[in-house]
Amino acid sequence: MLERILRRELRRVADPDRAEGAQAYMKSSIPFYGIGATPLRKVCREVFAAHPLPSAAAWRKEVLRIWRGARFREERYAAIELTGYKLYRDYQDLDALPMYEEIIVTGAWWDYVDAVAIHRVGEHLLRRFPKPMKREMLRWSVDPDMWKRRTSILSQITFKRDTDLDLLYSCIEPSLSSKEFFLRKAIGWALRQYAWTDPNEVRRYVREHEGELSALSRREALKNV
Repeated sequence: MLERILRRELRRVADPDRAEGAQAYMKSSIPFYGIGATPLRKVCREVFAAHPLPSAAAWRKEVLRIWRGARFREERYAAIELTGYKLYRDYQDLDALPMYEEIIVTGAWWDYVDAVAIHRVGEHLLRRFPKPMKREMLRWSVDPDMWKRRTSILSQITFKRDTDLDLLYSCIEPSLSSKEFFLRKAIGWALRQYAWTDPNEVRRYVREHEGELSALSRREALKNV
């Protein structure tokens, strides 16, 4: 029921005039409704509040039902919104990781992946379950899937002084030689964010790995120091 009502409400606020431009900007094979972030979140909050889910298993099942059945990109954004809805905060445990992994691997684009990497895998799971999640992020850092690698690099981006530098550098290292733009960008972004906390450490790391870091990663890492 939630899925059906959500789709109906998203169609109600669709804006076809902005849909084509949004699809072109995101280079998306999936069409857009043309809904901005604020009205999208408003619809999600209202629908989710009116139709609570009874269990963690039901929550995960509904997220993936919306995700897999999406015909418009905003439906997938709504699935990600459901993963972070306040009623289900206690469901953020290791059983949720396969759900997030599916979203990352099948989404395979930065607008999906980064939200999940930072605000779900990082903030919810890595913070709460550091020991098993550290092992998982190390496995993801060498995975053939680029987006899982990117997730491992970005997972601590909001951690500031809580950043596990050994984990960060271990997740970066397997991708240092990659020519993939999204991995090079992720490396630079993660280092740049940590530079707000410890600029000298980031300068040291960049200097020590100058021959391995791409020009893009170096430039991004040092942008604010």
